[in-house]
Amino acid sequence: MDAVTYPHPSVIDFISSSLVPLRIAHDHKELGPQFRVKWTPLLLLLDASGAEAYRTLGFFSPEELIPSLLLGTGKAYFDTAERSAAIKQFDLILKDYPKSESAPEAIYLKGVANFIETHDVSHLKSLYQTLKQDFPHSTWTMRADPYRLL
Repeated sequence: MDAVTYPHPSVIDFISSSLVPLRIAHDHKELGPQFRVKWTPLLLLLDASGAEAYRTLGFFSPEELIPSLLLGTGKAYFDTAERSAAIKQFDLILKDYPKSESAPEAIYLKGVANFIETHDVSHLKSLYQTLKQDFPHSTWTMRADPYRLL
Protein backbone atom coordinates (compact mmCIF):
# COMPACT_ATOMS: atom_id res chain seq x y z
CA MET A 1 0.00 0.00 0.00
CA ASP A 2 3.04 2.23 0.42
CA ALA A 3 3.60 2.26 -3.34
CA VAL A 4 0.00 2.57 -4.56
CA THR A 5 -2.52 3.64 -1.95
CA TYR A 6 -0.93 5.84 0.70
CA PRO A 7 0.71 8.28 -1.74
CA HIS A 8 -2.59 8.91 -3.57
CA PRO A 9 -3.65 12.56 -3.09
CA SER A 10 -7.22 11.74 -2.03
CA VAL A 11 -5.95 9.24 0.55
CA ILE A 12 -3.44 11.74 1.91
CA ASP A 13 -6.16 14.39 2.17
CA PHE A 14 -8.65 12.04 3.83
CA ILE A 15 -6.24 10.62 6.39
CA SER A 16 -4.68 13.95 7.29
CA SER A 17 -8.08 15.63 7.72
CA SER A 18 -9.98 12.77 9.39
CA LEU A 19 -7.59 10.59 11.37
CA VAL A 20 -4.49 10.67 13.53
CA PRO A 21 -2.27 8.17 11.73
CA LEU A 22 0.30 6.12 13.58
CA ARG A 23 2.46 3.48 12.00
CA ILE A 24 4.00 0.67 13.99
CA ALA A 25 6.16 -2.22 12.88
CA HIS A 26 4.41 -5.58 12.89
CA ASP A 27 7.10 -6.93 15.18
CA HIS A 28 6.96 -4.10 17.73
CA LYS A 29 7.50 -5.90 21.04
CA GLU A 30 4.73 -4.13 22.98
CA LEU A 31 2.19 -2.84 20.45
CA GLY A 32 2.32 -5.84 18.10
CA PRO A 33 0.95 -8.26 20.72
CA GLN A 34 -1.34 -5.64 22.27
CA PHE A 35 -3.16 -5.12 18.96
CA ARG A 36 -2.78 -8.74 17.75
CA VAL A 37 -0.76 -7.81 14.68
CA LYS A 38 -0.17 -11.03 12.73
CA TRP A 39 -0.02 -9.82 9.14
CA THR A 40 0.24 -6.60 7.20
CA PRO A 41 -1.16 -4.39 5.94
CA LEU A 42 -3.38 -4.14 9.00
CA LEU A 43 -5.38 -1.00 9.64
CA LEU A 44 -6.90 -0.31 13.02
CA LEU A 45 -9.18 2.51 14.00
CA LEU A 46 -8.92 3.20 17.71
CA ASP A 47 -11.31 5.23 19.82
CA ALA A 48 -10.19 8.10 22.04
CA SER A 49 -9.33 5.68 24.85
CA GLY A 50 -7.13 3.56 22.55
CA ALA A 51 -9.59 0.67 22.28
CA GLU A 52 -9.99 -0.98 18.90
CA ALA A 53 -13.09 0.22 17.04
CA TYR A 54 -12.47 -1.28 13.58
CA ARG A 55 -9.96 -3.65 11.99
CA THR A 56 -9.25 -4.51 8.40
CA LEU A 57 -6.54 -6.69 6.94
CA GLY A 58 -5.07 -6.71 3.46
CA PHE A 59 -4.50 -4.41 0.52
CA PHE A 60 -6.93 -1.66 -0.46
CA SER A 61 -6.77 0.41 -3.62
CA PRO A 62 -7.05 4.18 -3.14
CA GLU A 63 -10.68 3.99 -4.33
CA GLU A 64 -11.56 1.39 -1.68
CA LEU A 65 -9.49 2.57 1.28
CA ILE A 66 -11.45 5.74 1.97
CA PRO A 67 -14.88 4.07 1.99
CA SER A 68 -13.47 1.32 4.21
CA LEU A 69 -12.19 3.91 6.70
CA LEU A 70 -15.53 5.75 6.55
CA LEU A 71 -17.27 2.45 7.25
CA GLY A 72 -14.99 1.84 10.21
CA THR A 73 -15.67 5.29 11.59
CA GLY A 74 -19.40 4.80 11.09
CA LYS A 75 -19.28 1.44 12.85
CA ALA A 76 -17.42 2.99 15.77
CA TYR A 77 -20.15 5.62 16.11
CA PHE A 78 -22.83 2.95 15.69
CA ASP A 79 -21.32 0.85 18.46
CA THR A 80 -21.27 3.80 20.87
CA ALA A 81 -24.92 4.66 20.14
CA GLU A 82 -23.99 7.83 18.26
CA ARG A 83 -26.39 6.82 15.50
CA SER A 84 -26.73 10.19 13.76
CA ALA A 85 -22.94 10.47 13.44
CA ALA A 86 -22.83 6.88 12.14
CA ILE A 87 -25.52 7.63 9.56
CA LYS A 88 -23.50 10.63 8.31
CA GLN A 89 -20.49 8.36 7.69
CA PHE A 90 -22.63 5.77 5.89
CA ASP A 91 -24.23 8.54 3.81
CA LEU A 92 -20.76 9.72 2.71
CA ILE A 93 -19.97 6.24 1.46
CA LEU A 94 -23.26 6.00 -0.43
CA LYS A 95 -22.90 9.48 -1.92
CA ASP A 96 -19.21 9.45 -2.85
CA TYR A 97 -18.47 5.71 -3.24
CA PRO A 98 -21.80 4.07 -4.16
CA LYS A 99 -20.22 1.10 -5.95
CA SER A 100 -17.50 0.42 -3.39
CA GLU A 101 -17.17 -2.86 -1.54
CA SER A 102 -18.20 -0.97 1.61
CA ALA A 103 -21.52 0.25 0.18
CA PRO A 104 -23.65 -2.83 0.95
CA GLU A 105 -22.66 -2.84 4.62
CA ALA A 106 -23.19 0.92 4.78
CA ILE A 107 -26.72 0.47 3.38
CA TYR A 108 -27.43 -2.23 5.94
CA LEU A 109 -26.05 -0.36 8.94
CA LYS A 110 -27.67 2.92 7.92
CA GLY A 111 -31.06 1.20 7.73
CA VAL A 112 -30.56 -0.50 11.09
CA ALA A 113 -29.38 2.76 12.70
CA ASN A 114 -32.43 4.57 11.33
CA PHE A 115 -34.68 1.81 12.64
CA ILE A 116 -33.08 1.98 16.10
CA GLU A 117 -33.60 5.73 16.17
CA THR A 118 -37.20 5.74 14.90
CA HIS A 119 -38.58 2.21 15.48
CA ASP A 120 -40.01 2.52 11.97
CA VAL A 121 -39.74 -0.86 10.20
CA SER A 122 -39.87 0.83 6.81
CA HIS A 123 -36.12 1.48 7.23
CA LEU A 124 -35.49 -2.26 7.44
CA LYS A 125 -37.74 -3.02 4.47
CA SER A 126 -36.08 -0.29 2.44
CA LEU A 127 -32.55 -1.45 3.18
CA TYR A 128 -33.46 -4.95 2.02
CA GLN A 129 -35.05 -3.65 -1.19
CA THR A 130 -32.04 -1.44 -1.95
CA LEU A 131 -29.59 -4.27 -1.32
CA LYS A 132 -31.66 -6.74 -3.37
CA GLN A 133 -31.77 -4.31 -6.29
CA ASP A 134 -28.22 -2.92 -6.21
CA PHE A 135 -26.18 -5.72 -4.59
CA PRO A 136 -28.16 -8.95 -5.07
CA HIS A 137 -25.16 -11.22 -4.39
CA SER A 138 -23.84 -9.43 -1.32
CA THR A 139 -23.74 -11.20 2.01
CA TRP A 140 -25.47 -8.10 3.37
CA THR A 141 -28.46 -8.84 1.15
CA MET A 142 -28.60 -12.33 2.60
CA ARG A 143 -28.39 -10.93 6.14
CA ALA A 144 -31.21 -8.51 5.37
CA ASP A 145 -33.46 -11.17 3.83
CA PRO A 146 -35.72 -11.54 6.92
CA TYR A 147 -36.63 -7.84 6.63
CA ARG A 148 -38.54 -8.56 3.43
CA LEU A 149 -41.12 -10.33 5.62
CA LEU A 150 -41.88 -7.22 7.70
